[in-house]
Amino acid sequence: MQLNLRNPLVFFDLETTGINIVKDRIVEISYVKVFPNGKEETKTRRVNPGMPIPPESTAIHGITDEDVKDCPTFKEIAKSLAAQIEGCDLAGYNSNRFDIPMLAEEFLRADVDIDLNRRKFIDVQTIFHKMEQRTLSAAYKFYCDKSLENAHTAEADALATYEVLKAQLDRYPDLKNDVAFLSRYSCYSNNVDFAGRMVYNDKGEEVINFGKYKGRLVTEILKLDPGYYSWIMNGDFPLNTKKMLTEIRLRGFNSK
Repeated sequence: MQLNLRNPLVFFDLETTGINIVKDRIVEISYVKVFPNGKEETKTRRVNPGMPIPPESTAIHGITDEDVKDCPTFKEIAKSLAAQIEGCDLAGYNSNRFDIPMLAEEFLRADVDIDLNRRKFIDVQTIFHKMEQRTLSAAYKFYCDKSLENAHTAEADALATYEVLKAQLDRYPDLKNDVAFLSRYSCYSNNVDFAGRMVYNDKGEEVINFGKYKGRLVTEILKLDPGYYSWIMNGDFPLNTKKMLTEIRLRGFNSK
């Protein structure tokens, strides 16, 4: 099924040094940019993470320190990458929980101001899990009747994710061929920050989503426990989480 798009939709996948979005770094990014007229553009970039790639990560994606030693850092490609995805919606496999938060962190570390909150995100894994409960390789076999060759290479995974979404639209009449609908459908929670440390409640208010204050209003906790803000800012939390918490705090100051 041809995707019904108003904006270009970028299917992307990251290979990284690990799964900690605060400490780990991107070593490869690949995307398939699908335009409203059906045109497709594919690009893959290797990235020097500025840190050793653990053997257990290399065992998954096959990328070694030697492979990326002469590659540019993310900071060196950040501006051009931001320009390439400007005005695009984003899609991936498990992207809402990992790839989007990781990408946002890398942009923040590179001091590149890109407002990902204005984009719509489609997580094909969420659609798959709501429908069938499988992995990407199984999803590819189930929906496309093909075996996924070169799994855990960014380009193969991004291309497979694109094919799976089109097949999902063909298979499920209840799925609307509309990016806004798919974005809402593939979102498990209404996150304030990409890591989901804060979420919106039914009234559209920001609430804490972890720890002893889980379920409490962010504005309430900032007043109740003045040290909470400093604890987050000095702690091992994503830069995006700190940025969104700061915006809420400043909004409180400005309303006085």
